[in-house]
Amino acid sequence: MWLFLISYLSPTFICAYVFIITFFVVKKKYIYIFFANTTNIMKIKDFINDAFGYTPKEVYQFTLPTDSENPESTTIQNSKKVLEKPQKVSTNINANLEYVKTKYNTLINSDIIIREFILNARGNQYKAFLLYIDGMVDSQLLNDFVLESLMLRNRNNLFGGEQNRVISETVSNNVTVRKVKRFNLADYIESCLIPQNTLKQQNVFDDIFAGVNSGNCGLFVDTLSVGFDIDVKGFKQRSIAKPENEVVIKGSHEAFVENLRTNTSLIRRFTNNENLVIENVKVGKVTKTNCALCYVKDIANDDLVAEANYRLNNLDIDSLLSAGELEQLLSETNFLGVPKILVSERPDSAVKSLLQGRVIIIVNGSPYALILPAVLIDFLSSPEDKNLKPIFANFLKVIRIISAFFALLLPGLYVAITSFHREIIPTELLYSMLSARQSVPFPIILEIVIMEISFEIIREAGLRVPSPIGPTLGIVGALVLGQAAVSAGIVSPILIIIVAITGMSSFAIPDFTFSFHLRFFRFAFVFLGYLAGFLGIGIGIFVYISALCDLETFGVSYTAPYAPVMNSKNNGFLLSPIWKRESRPTFLATKRIKKQNKISMKWRF
Repeated sequence: MWLFLISYLSPTFICAYVFIITFFVVKKKYIYIFFANTTNIMKIKDFINDAFGYTPKEVYQFTLPTDSENPESTTIQNSKKVLEKPQKVSTNINANLEYVKTKYNTLINSDIIIREFILNARGNQYKAFLLYIDGMVDSQLLNDFVLESLMLRNRNNLFGGEQNRVISETVSNNVTVRKVKRFNLADYIESCLIPQNTLKQQNVFDDIFAGVNSGNCGLFVDTLSVGFDIDVKGFKQRSIAKPENEVVIKGSHEAFVENLRTNTSLIRRFTNNENLVIENVKVGKVTKTNCALCYVKDIANDDLVAEANYRLNNLDIDSLLSAGELEQLLSETNFLGVPKILVSERPDSAVKSLLQGRVIIIVNGSPYALILPAVLIDFLSSPEDKNLKPIFANFLKVIRIISAFFALLLPGLYVAITSFHREIIPTELLYSMLSARQSVPFPIILEIVIMEISFEIIREAGLRVPSPIGPTLGIVGALVLGQAAVSAGIVSPILIIIVAITGMSSFAIPDFTFSFHLRFFRFAFVFLGYLAGFLGIGIGIFVYISALCDLETFGVSYTAPYAPVMNSKNNGFLLSPIWKRESRPTFLATKRIKKQNKISMKWRF
């Protein structure tokens, strides 16, 4: 640095500096006068543009104007707000028809069907029309049980009396006394003309439109200030199939589908109890997605149900399309990114959680159920555990614990050992590792990052390609890539083994979200092991576990029942024999702690 300063302070440089400063001081006035003249500046600018500028050809380009560029946007938004105000059904059929056509843009939408007809009731004729969406209703059901009942002249419709029906007639002192019931067209249509199992009278257009959008049809009749929401759903849906992600050997082979009522019927059939409560909640101002909040009222804690209901009813969003979106909206944020809500596609797992005192949320259009609250041990449990003997189920749970340990820490431990703690490696193995790494030009941290990212790329590619090719791509890609990397001297052979064990361990985690969390955070432990060895990994584990213990999910500690320590009888990770599982988890604070008698197998006594 001193040589640098001396060179800049040498006489030659000093003379040059003095000359430059003198030149600018002397010429300052002339330079200022030149650049102060706008004409001179424009001449220079035109000269530069003519010499180096490029004028593009005039081509058509579409640009989307912003609100500041489009002064009419405010007016358009205000007009939309006027249309979006809840409007009640009018007694004028023509006004209702015009509003429906405007709302559904019938001039553009080809699947919106409006069927106009004449309704015969009590000797009078009324204009009416049906509103439904083609492809979402059962045409045969609509024709046979709605249109036919409303349009045909049956005996009830051909009643030859006045509009007011005489219920009773008595004669006293030559005076005829008649008890007359005023004819009500709305009640007559609901009770006599339409034989549907679900029929609702609605006086607000938005309520009728919500039913139409979900597959019902709306009926509007002249002189009536109400409309009818008629259940005629008939859209195509996926049938109940086997679970794809939670496969078990001993257990139910039924999985949730995308239809909400089908899923609730599965839960109702498995539960087989009248205390099961299924509340309907609509989420989303645009989509108005139906969600079902399920719980057993004599088991689940009232505060837990109220909290879940409160969060679900206080979501100010436009759309909700999947259970994954709802999971993020209901969970508390945390920097670790650990899942706090368990996701399951199996009705039996959902019912098992219900009977434990948890709450289930099902979203229409999503084949998954959200189970809350979920603690750490729930993400390491498999639906198969309850069907196996305790000794085998506990063995598999220990294997999952080891797999989680490998998925999170194994690459970091390898980096720490090879960088700082080579003395713990057996001598023969150390010589083999050193000889294998002689041709590797990269440091150990770069080597393992390259292989981990390559493995994640292969995993992601195997999921995205078509199913017949996906497994083949994963196996062949891993083999070819690993062998080629070792042959080229990019990585060492033992690193291939470490990455393979880590990858297989992540697949052993039952929950995909928790597995993804472990896969992400193992990079942090790799860098900690590279920087400080076992000390860095130890500090990372301490911070990681402390952060887990600090988390809560719906008022329950995330690490319950171990932190804080609770009565872990029948609450812990390891399973006891089924005849000893007498109580429900303590941390759920259920209304009924006991779920079976102390002596459940009475046949033995």
